[in-house]
Amino acid sequence: MKKFLAMILALVMALSLVACGDKKDDTKTDDNQGDTTETTYKVAMITDYGDITDQSFNQTTYEACKAFADANKIEFSYFKPAGDNTADRVAMIESAVDEGYNVIVMPGYAFGGAIVEAAPQHKDVKFIALDVAKGDLLEAGVAAKGEEYDYNPDNWDLATYVDMSNVYCAVYQEELCGYMAGYAAVKLGYKNLGFLGGMAVPAVQRYGLGFVQGVDAAAAELKLTDVKVNYVYGGQFFGDADITAKMDTWYAGGTQVVFACGGGIYTSAVDAAKKVEGAKVIGVDVDQAGVIANYAAGEGADQATIDGYKALTVTSAMKGLYPATYDTLTDVIVNGNWANYVGKIDNLGLVSADDPTLNYVQIPMESTQWADGAFTQDDYKALVKAMFDGTLTVSNDTTKAAKDFATVITVDEQGQIK
Repeated sequence: MKKFLAMILALVMALSLVACGDKKDDTKTDDNQGDTTETTYKVAMITDYGDITDQSFNQTTYEACKAFADANKIEFSYFKPAGDNTADRVAMIESAVDEGYNVIVMPGYAFGGAIVEAAPQHKDVKFIALDVAKGDLLEAGVAAKGEEYDYNPDNWDLATYVDMSNVYCAVYQEELCGYMAGYAAVKLGYKNLGFLGGMAVPAVQRYGLGFVQGVDAAAAELKLTDVKVNYVYGGQFFGDADITAKMDTWYAGGTQVVFACGGGIYTSAVDAAKKVEGAKVIGVDVDQAGVIANYAAGEGADQATIDGYKALTVTSAMKGLYPATYDTLTDVIVNGNWANYVGKIDNLGLVSADDPTLNYVQIPMESTQWADGAFTQDDYKALVKAMFDGTLTVSNDTTKAAKDFATVITVDEQGQIK
């Protein structure tokens, strides 16, 4: 009888081991602060102002999240705030958490305040913020403690004002893709260029300074001494009649292409460019050829008209939101490497010398107006390789003026419009 019972017990144990071995692994180990509890992940994205069809930050981030979730059979949804303010963004974070979402993805600097307010209230949630810098967090964190922020993040200790214990932020080396766009424009034959920034915040400044360095380098290689850059900040992240009037003056005065850098300020550049034959723009943050063409064509335009306006955009200085989102989610959720991210603000740039589409800063392979004998995809790849190898360096020193980077070109700095 004892022998029979022992055989039954051994059989039960063996079946238990087989069952454990065959169990589908739909949970991941949460390595935040050494926690070894198993967690089933659900990913939510909160949209910035705009929607997931904006052909910009929201759409790109949404598509990356959805592709990741589909590939890994993870539940995903997005939440759209009712308005463009911190309270509404926090409300959507609360809604996502209430529904069981424990990885929250947020694209755009405007989430600084929402992170400061919501993240400490949900310690078991991982917050992943794209394009949210130290200054964006400090602006809200310092104010929350009743102090006055001086907009110089180097003067402040982030840990004193912002709880980053369940937060990861990524920012981008905008100076690199700004350089690529400026270099491409001159190589493609443009000599009279403009930089229209939004507000003179560090990210926009880095775009502009990189742009000037790229213009200068290409002009030097081509032995040109008649290349000029008009340089101005709008003082806001949207276009209006005053900014359009400034762009009218530029294009009428011979400016051929304007790098419109800062949210919706591109509308003023496009409105002005449409009036001058051959005038062009350069997009920013994502491949903006489509969104610029749609805006230029106007509401209700047919596809042929929209496609015709795609030639307005020479190239775009892009942040690799898609690879940054997809790669981070993969490493955090699939590989369980949250400990490598939490509490950090990473400065993303180049990760590949050979495939520019893998990099976190780039210009688009599809819509850039390449030209044989002037600037080709192979020329672009060689430029990226030089950056990756360190044989070509680009300054991100925002304490310098744009004209400080001009060696063979002329930079006309015109201050701020608004």
